[in-house]
Amino acid sequence: MPKELLADIHFPSDLRQLPISDLPDVCEELRQTIIEELANNPGHFASSLGVVELTVALHYVFNTPYDRIVWDVGHQAAGHKILTGRKERFNTYRKLNGLRPFPSPAESEYDTFACGHASNSISAALGMAVAAQKNGECDRQVVAVIGDGSMSGGLAYEGLNNVSSTNNNLLIILNDNNMSIDHSVGGMKHYLHQLHTSKLYNYLRFRTSQRLLKWGILNENRRQKIIRFNNSLKALLNNQQNIFDGMNIRYFGPSDGHNVIELVATLRQIKDMKGPKLLHIHTIKGKGFQAAEDNPVIYHAPGKYDPHTGERIKSDTQDLPPKYQDVFGHTLLELARKNQKIVGVTPAMATGCSMTFMMEEMPKRTFDVGIAEGHAVTFSGGMAKEGLLPFCNIYSSFSQRAFDNIIHDVALNRLNVVFCFDRAGLVGQDGPTHHGAFDLAALRPIPNLTISSPLNEHELRCLMYTAQLPEKGPFAIRYPRGRGVLKDWRCPMKEIPVGKGRCLKEGTDVAVLSIGPVGNHVTQAISELASQDISIAHYDMRFLKPIDEEILSFVGTHFKRIITIEDGVKNGGLGSAVLEYMADHNMHPEIIRLGLPDHFVEHGTPEELYRIVGLDVESIKKCLTSSFSKREVKTVNPK
Repeated sequence: MPKELLADIHFPSDLRQLPISDLPDVCEELRQTIIEELANNPGHFASSLGVVELTVALHYVFNTPYDRIVWDVGHQAAGHKILTGRKERFNTYRKLNGLRPFPSPAESEYDTFACGHASNSISAALGMAVAAQKNGECDRQVVAVIGDGSMSGGLAYEGLNNVSSTNNNLLIILNDNNMSIDHSVGGMKHYLHQLHTSKLYNYLRFRTSQRLLKWGILNENRRQKIIRFNNSLKALLNNQQNIFDGMNIRYFGPSDGHNVIELVATLRQIKDMKGPKLLHIHTIKGKGFQAAEDNPVIYHAPGKYDPHTGERIKSDTQDLPPKYQDVFGHTLLELARKNQKIVGVTPAMATGCSMTFMMEEMPKRTFDVGIAEGHAVTFSGGMAKEGLLPFCNIYSSFSQRAFDNIIHDVALNRLNVVFCFDRAGLVGQDGPTHHGAFDLAALRPIPNLTISSPLNEHELRCLMYTAQLPEKGPFAIRYPRGRGVLKDWRCPMKEIPVGKGRCLKEGTDVAVLSIGPVGNHVTQAISELASQDISIAHYDMRFLKPIDEEILSFVGTHFKRIITIEDGVKNGGLGSAVLEYMADHNMHPEIIRLGLPDHFVEHGTPEELYRIVGLDVESIKKCLTSSFSKREVKTVNPK
């Protein structure tokens, strides 16, 4: 039986009081705590289990929080949170006003940098390491933990390139678990599994360099020359060039990432070495929970599960509408069967966006490019240039990483690429790093780009059908996470005129302009106000760009009050577009804009967050009734 040690560990300073022989027991207890807590409080699961030993070893060896640990892809950090003063609050993980879903400096001094996307740890940690030297804190250690597929991101290589040419003592730990969310892909995956080096070689090399430094024979210039010579010699002996050694980054490993005592010994040996270093460890995603080890994709974020059997606890969804992602996946496959030019592209989100349906039937026409959103966009552009029709599916929040590629490589060339931005709007418990808040406002200024958002599943299918018709150019469709509103969603697909909205309900007193599924909240609010003496018109705009100017002209001349509603930041989105049109055409109705506020929205259930930001049904009802005054209404009979 493992010892019960975790109860007395409140901070890493408590952990460091234990003998090293106790660390395996700490790891076992920490792993079981994560398993028990997340069984009924769902969150990212398998990744945190895979780095339990690494987490314990890092906080045991390094003097955190003075020493900096920079986590990449923050879904690895559940154990880190438990060990750093948040154990008693861990049952609030990802709940409204509870612990944040990812590391955040606003929550703890142990969280050195915000992380929730991927591939930024090396760059951020290098900046911290350089700053420590500039600030005279030469004893401060900085560690970047990257992995879980993040090495496929271009920013990681930009950081490595700078690490190799900048004076620093950064330690990079590459957590190699052969995974991102879906299985890791690409040449780097295969390369990492073949890397090897000799422990004896590294030991002798370290001891020799220490003696040469002590005797005054070795200076920095000579050290760099010797490193280059040694790297060449090692490549010759191993019959393999090491990409890290080739960049003058000392490479160690691969090591067993689940042997905590060995990890501690290795970290102690290399942490004081001068110059940049990389420790390559092998881990198993979901380690210690058999169901997660067997199926790490499903157990990346499995929802509720039985902590003893591993069986996932599924609610009865038979009579519920489908998820938008599944409507996308099935519709894409339908379209691809008929249009041989269609190909699918996803940056490591095949399961999450349901492109797996097309992958299973048409594996040669689907491409998972790994965590590389910018590449996904430009790769799609290249295929479009030669006549293919890529459907490039990226989570809205992650598409921010490809903003330049969308402008320069697709829109500028007016290429036929269909961007499907999943998880648009508020996504719930994953919080501000994952909310798809900025896509409408960010994309609206881009020339040549059509921007649309469906009210429901029928509209999503028809927009996808429209986007794949000839010569539509760059075409963006954004839709939310979660379920839609229609059980009977397999409608016949037909073309929607680009730039044309529709009137869902005529009225004479107040005009509501909405875009996307949040319009269903408007429909419900209007229905619940039917008994009141207020006539409300509702327009589903469908397109942000080009926007329906006929609707805008009509409401601008026939209504004194207009309310715009969007599930995105209201600064720069639909409301701003309406204001611009009215100003440009010398129209002066009162315009009330509802949307996401000018600050980052924290985590909680979607229902809680919609209420907080004023986009739930009750808030919309209050806005409608408070904006109405009989004395000021201009009554009309619109055609």
